[in-house]
Amino acid sequence: MKKKIDYRTSGVDIDRANLAKKRIKNLVRTTFSKSVLTDIGSFGGFYALVKKDYQDPVLVSSVDGVGTKLKIAFQMNKHDTVGEDLVNHCVNDILVHGARPLFFLDYIATGKLYPTVVEQIVKGLVRGCSKNNCSLIGGETAEMPDFYEPEEYDLAGFIVGIVEKKKIIDGSKISPGDLLLGLGSNGLHTNGYSLARKVLFSVKGYKAGDYIKELKNQLGKELLKSHRSYSKPIFKVLEKHLIKGMAHITGGGIPGNLIRILPEDCQAKINVTSWRIPQVLNFIQKAGNIESGEMFRVFNMGIGLILVVPKENAEKVRRDLLRYGEKVFRIGEIVSGKRGIKLLGLSEVRR
Repeated sequence: MKKKIDYRTSGVDIDRANLAKKRIKNLVRTTFSKSVLTDIGSFGGFYALVKKDYQDPVLVSSVDGVGTKLKIAFQMNKHDTVGEDLVNHCVNDILVHGARPLFFLDYIATGKLYPTVVEQIVKGLVRGCSKNNCSLIGGETAEMPDFYEPEEYDLAGFIVGIVEKKKIIDGSKISPGDLLLGLGSNGLHTNGYSLARKVLFSVKGYKAGDYIKELKNQLGKELLKSHRSYSKPIFKVLEKHLIKGMAHITGGGIPGNLIRILPEDCQAKINVTSWRIPQVLNFIQKAGNIESGEMFRVFNMGIGLILVVPKENAEKVRRDLLRYGEKVFRIGEIVSGKRGIKLLGLSEVRR
């Protein structure tokens, strides 16, 4: 008699997927606001806008992933931080336009679905959403044998926020004379991990569990430090001060992200000696003998968010950010010239 074949023998376990959904339902519900009209498990997530709260609302959306930082999570068998990374990254992407997050959806794809791992990922998503006043209203968990390795997964997120049309921040008001303020990052955040892993694991032969004296930490724990959200201090600042533009420093570093908000006749001059580079980035650069120019093209180099503010307002903004607990640096200025970024002092970077 021939052996019977079903979905489970092909690598997809529906019962295990149902168990995972059951484990995360109560977690996800903790992020719901009165605007969430559907429970987890619906075909679509419903979110009702309160019309009286807005005059001319504009929805702002973004999508992103965690990238190969996930490889570090696999090696450390620690899955409760990458979800928060993802939420914070997406929140910052719409924050730069002045948008407050409304709701978030996630996508988890894996070779073999482990309910306990999914639960840990969702704990991070829930923590990130809760801290950013954002509802996690739905998602998708896909078991895809032969596409992903059994112990690995991919993670992506989708966010929708809102801003009054007259309060949209898009960089169009930036002009020569404006100053640049940089807010400190928490290490690599979620970008540059392919280069970092190549240098640290493939070339130098470190293991994620190795204790690194220079970092005073296990290598894996240092690399898993969470991507910061800047929403709380920025929204406080926006209540009092004009911000002409903001850039979230992700893949492409300062040059690749700040240029996205510059008008055609504006050039940004950045003094890269005006802040101290995080030790983990110095460690990667030294280990890989990487040129400073390449480091600034790949990593955030210690600056997670850049604000463009009027010169006469810059000191007040800086003081308020310091009072809100931020590490903030005056890192440069806007001058007349061909649209672009000039990094000054690369040979003198403080390490």
